Amino acid sequence: METKSQEQLHIFFFPYMAQGHSIPLIDMAKIFASHGVKSTLITTPLHAPLFSKAIQSSKELGFEIELIVIRFPTEEVGLPPGCESASLATTNEMKQKFFKATTLLEPQLEQILDQQCPHCLVADAFFPWTTDVAAKFGIPRLIFHGIGFFPLCASLSVILYEPHLKVSSDSEVFTIPNFPVEIKLTGSQIPAFLKKKVETEFTKLFEACKACEERSYGVIVNSFYELESVYADHYRKVFGRKAWHIGPVSLCNKAALDKAEMRGMEASFDEHECLNWLNSKKPNSVVYICFGSMTNFTDPQLFEIALGLEASGREFIWVVKKEKKEKEEWLPEGFEKRMEGKGLIIRGWAPQVLILEHEAIGSFVTHCGWNSILEGVSSGVPMITWPVSAEQFYNEKLLTEILRIGVAVGVQQWATFVDVKQEASVKREAIEKAVTEIMVGDEAEEIRSRAKALREMARRAVEEGGSSFSDLTALIEELKSLRA
Repeated sequence: METKSQEQLHIFFFPYMAQGHSIPLIDMAKIFASHGVKSTLITTPLHAPLFSKAIQSSKELGFEIELIVIRFPTEEVGLPPGCESASLATTNEMKQKFFKATTLLEPQLEQILDQQCPHCLVADAFFPWTTDVAAKFGIPRLIFHGIGFFPLCASLSVILYEPHLKVSSDSEVFTIPNFPVEIKLTGSQIPAFLKKKVETEFTKLFEACKACEERSYGVIVNSFYELESVYADHYRKVFGRKAWHIGPVSLCNKAALDKAEMRGMEASFDEHECLNWLNSKKPNSVVYICFGSMTNFTDPQLFEIALGLEASGREFIWVVKKEKKEKEEWLPEGFEKRMEGKGLIIRGWAPQVLILEHEAIGSFVTHCGWNSILEGVSSGVPMITWPVSAEQFYNEKLLTEILRIGVAVGVQQWATFVDVKQEASVKREAIEKAVTEIMVGDEAEEIRSRAKALREMARRAVEEGGSSFSDLTALIEELKSLRA
């Protein structure tokens, strides 16, 4: 009979219901499973088919990875049936209800923890209540923030010291205090909820997240030491928290099919047609434009992007969340005809990792979400930074000022995830300038060289003996020791 210390380690992974949160945790569960851990992912009916597809290749390799489906309480909070993803909460009222609904998942989680008796719970930071649930069953809870050490440290310093409240206006520059390097921001680039003392479901969630972090066992980060060593050490020393870096987790996807289907999300465009188009292009000649799953630009802003791309004269792949219509006001008249052979528009989801890894891609216009940044870094692609919300303005500083593999397009205003309200905050001239600078500017080759060097570091980090491989191994051994 097996003793507790001989039992196979069993870990639950509980991602927040949004693509940017669930994709890395799916990959993380696959990585742990490949190291002999039994991994179980928790999700809701809407996401279950995607999760099942994403883990199929791991199951076929004989790794132990399973799925548990729980009900999302849409009816209890007044959301329409099937509204189980943050991207489907399209108004502020719906967002508040969505956050409320996530807190009602507690009884279901308790029930499956009681039935399954896992040894550890890795839960998204947006589920602060899971710390107490895990404690009730005597197991450690690891927090997954979905961001790196640099933005994590910057966020904590801004929250603790409130430098944005010590300037006279949102346009005045301040320096992030108690930070390893000098980073300057303005109040307009700080999340709105940090400036207004109005209680909402989100601010209550935010306060609960702060309170639970110190009581959790530690933090698990999708990053690698060589990318953020100074900030990883700062986080552990200054904030006194245990943390492990085990990324970039997207590199666990070796098969083209896993990359093409975005770990379960089918592309809206035939990947073979996309790759054939890229195969016809010269190395480093194509600009890839994608703003993630949560950003919704207005038609005037999309119009400016189109004109900026056309003026740059560069070939491009542009991912937009728009369905094909007879009349498309977000595109200049005749744009697609003029760009035929030179530009490819993908409406919906794109096989981003597969595209970024192609040698034809010369730059990536990104909203600076952490997953996109790591996928860009792992592919060795320079980036044009267009932050929108969340921690993205911090991420922009990492790319443009610290790593120096990015060129800023010049965004100055933090917006909401639901809708970017500005009519066209970035004009065509700024877009053309940034594209030209990163593709053929005076420093383009140096930027590209630094990006390629980071790609090699990222890949070495996840190989046996690499920094992320070693941190993962150490974490698994530590969790095993807690069972005794």
